[in-house]
Amino acid sequence: MTLTKRKKSDYIIQSVDHALNVLEAFHGDEDELGITELSRRLKLHKNNVFRILATLESRGYIEQSRITNNYRLGLGTLEMGQTYLRHTGLLSVARPVMEDLNRKVNENVYIGILKDRYCFYLDVVESTHTVRVLSRVGCRVPSHCSAIGKAQLAYEAPENIAEIIGRKELKKFTAKTISDKDQLIEHLARVKELGYAIDDEEWDDGVRCVGAPIFDYTRKVVGAISVSAPAVRMTMEMVQKQFLPLIREAVEEISNRLGYKAPGSANIA
Repeated sequence: MTLTKRKKSDYIIQSVDHALNVLEAFHGDEDELGITELSRRLKLHKNNVFRILATLESRGYIEQSRITNNYRLGLGTLEMGQTYLRHTGLLSVARPVMEDLNRKVNENVYIGILKDRYCFYLDVVESTHTVRVLSRVGCRVPSHCSAIGKAQLAYEAPENIAEIIGRKELKKFTAKTISDKDQLIEHLARVKELGYAIDDEEWDDGVRCVGAPIFDYTRKVVGAISVSAPAVRMTMEMVQKQFLPLIREAVEEISNRLGYKAPGSANIA
């Protein structure tokens, strides 16, 4: 008797699938969502949504606001994400380099990864200045208007870039945000050529960032480092003369620690 090999999708448990859909619904721009909105988005009955939320809340993956009665992601999701990141080794390798870079520039130093259209800020070493950029750790920002996002998106295959930015309209957040897709593609080609990206007040007015990609031993981009500061403390002249050389030095060190060898470099046995 011959057994037909079943696809993994044949083994999906629907209740678990629905619970994960609820969690993923909070990846949008809204911080909180109510039962009615979740029901509409996921096309699930309100009672089912309530039961899923209650289960996730009991395990700490969802929490309910006492003010709005809406729901938001709980600390359990952060703990799970941090566990994943510890397993990848990226943060443990990058953290001491980020701290050293922070001592040199005394501005916020971020590390983040790219996923689809967004970059996710994983860790920060904060500036000691009274006036500094608000921490973005745990946030996701559209990749087309962030230094960390553009520094990674630029290294995607051209067809991937076109597919990623072609899904939705490129939202304009400030007067300087690049919202034209053809212009963004040209801009990303320039980013790859230069090896770094600048967020010139494209996400927040008055905030400038410069970032560069991190490579692993397979020569794949696995993240990026950026320095963010009020634009008055990070002029374009200072980016070139002060910040960029130090950022390049930092990402090169992290990449080397991850086993990266630049094309053409000798392999020493």
